[in-house]
Amino acid sequence: MTTLLRVLTLLALPCYLSGQTNILSTNPVAEQIMLGNYNPADYAAGTAITDPGIIADGIAEGVSPDSLKSYIIRLSQFGTRNTGSDTISNTSGYGAARRWAFQQFQQFSAENEDRLVVSYLQFDQDICGMGRHANVIAVLPGADTSNPGVILIEGHMDSRCDVLCDVDCPAEGVEDNASGTALVLELARVMAKYTFAHTIVFCLTTGEEQGLYGAEAFGQYVQTKGIPLRAVLNNDVIGGVICGQTSSPPSCPGFNDVDSTSVRLFSALSFNSPHKQLARYIKLEYQENLLPTAAIPMTIRIMSPEDRTGRGGDHIPFRQKGYPAMRFTAANEHGDASNGPGYDDRQHTSDDILGVDTDGDTVVDSFFVQFNYLARNAVINGNAAAMIARAVPRPTDFTAYRTGSQLTVTITDPANLGVYRVALRSTANDWDTVFTLNGSTGLFPCNPTGALIVSVAGVDAQGIESLFSGEKLATNVSATHDKGSNTEPNIRLFQNRPNPFDEATWISFWVNEVPRYRKAWVQITDMQGKTVAQIPVEMHPGLNELLYTHGYGVRGAFAYTLFVDGQALDSREMIFAN
Repeated sequence: MTTLLRVLTLLALPCYLSGQTNILSTNPVAEQIMLGNYNPADYAAGTAITDPGIIADGIAEGVSPDSLKSYIIRLSQFGTRNTGSDTISNTSGYGAARRWAFQQFQQFSAENEDRLVVSYLQFDQDICGMGRHANVIAVLPGADTSNPGVILIEGHMDSRCDVLCDVDCPAEGVEDNASGTALVLELARVMAKYTFAHTIVFCLTTGEEQGLYGAEAFGQYVQTKGIPLRAVLNNDVIGGVICGQTSSPPSCPGFNDVDSTSVRLFSALSFNSPHKQLARYIKLEYQENLLPTAAIPMTIRIMSPEDRTGRGGDHIPFRQKGYPAMRFTAANEHGDASNGPGYDDRQHTSDDILGVDTDGDTVVDSFFVQFNYLARNAVINGNAAAMIARAVPRPTDFTAYRTGSQLTVTITDPANLGVYRVALRSTANDWDTVFTLNGSTGLFPCNPTGALIVSVAGVDAQGIESLFSGEKLATNVSATHDKGSNTEPNIRLFQNRPNPFDEATWISFWVNEVPRYRKAWVQITDMQGKTVAQIPVEMHPGLNELLYTHGYGVRGAFAYTLFVDGQALDSREMIFAN
């Protein structure tokens, strides 16, 4: 890298702070569809396929590892897809790549009765000395405009080497993120034949590597226009299976470990987080719709943090604007993108390539992306998006009371669906149990002590759930008191979630009434009593939470204690096991 390029890169960085301007869809029809202003008959399939079982099976059978491989090979041939790279050439650089992707979406539309509406989402911003940029989108119009909604499946198409704006380095970016790009393209191809109530948008963003700028532009656009965005499924570093020497935790167990049967779902916050609820929903839909017939079962891991330590992705700008958003990432990554002395991993280098030629015939025959694994992750995405896009009404409210080992749930549902799912959660990121409830009130077995967190969903006539409601902490009452009676201490420390945990865990406590206090904190100690961390907290009524990030590479038991003005109120044990 030349000194001049490094200087230019540094000079360009302050310009990024100015934000995106002139954000527009180059195809006005795409915008009107996302807003719900269109006639669904104009995009109706000759034969409407709406049955959720047929769609789930069709996605599972239709996603092709060979198609994914062909897209990734083609993406690698552009040399680099750096955001600031050539936009004029037809053979190399980001411009050639985005035109190719645009044409792919158009081809998929032509193969499916012209049902995909293709556009660029254009915006102006100085990134790497270039002023105008564009995401590529394909819009599959929903069949119901009476209650419009949009589900976004996306991945960033840009790539990079060590230096942000090095447009000469051959950054093929195969794992990061041709894998996510290929996944989005393949789902557009496969899902375009099906009919959904809500609109699905397939999006390839730019500028992710320089600061999530393409996603930020889309998020601004959605917010400004009032587009009813219901869920964001971001796919980034989603096809590799080999662990590097470094990896941003929580991730790989060791160098060259291979994992092709699990995937990580990252999302923000914990209690009452629509982002964690979205991740849980995705896992539930996989378990109920796909797992029973899966040739190779997948383990879906719902992670505590929003992203890997010190890292970020395109789901974050949407979360910041209040839209439910999460990230799919492979179980193993080849590097942490630190690029310092001795860094030999592939991520964010010119070595993030297709693979190697093992037999000397100049043809790559050992690939760094595992295409069958990528296909399985695509199917999980597509199935979840398809079920969300059914637009099943969600109950407007519910109550949850615990009396001993019995939970009473009463649901308020103006849609009067009559069938509901009730999800219970205690010490894990995931639901412990999901019950089916016929009628608006039900009794369920539960643990008599500890935090009990409840959420509900509606179920349609085909047995598909809505997205789940916000969470509530079940109110504890005794059999001899009114439901409003409080039989609990004023402040309760709960078991951390998850436990055991890998790298990060949520510590929570409940406050009925905030006492007068000067300082409060949670203290972490090892089993010898040595203080590991002391985290200040500000108490407020209700559930209080903090994400404790322990780090990586240490195993063992620890204690955490809630202190208020130097007095230890309660203490519990937690186990760190990466």
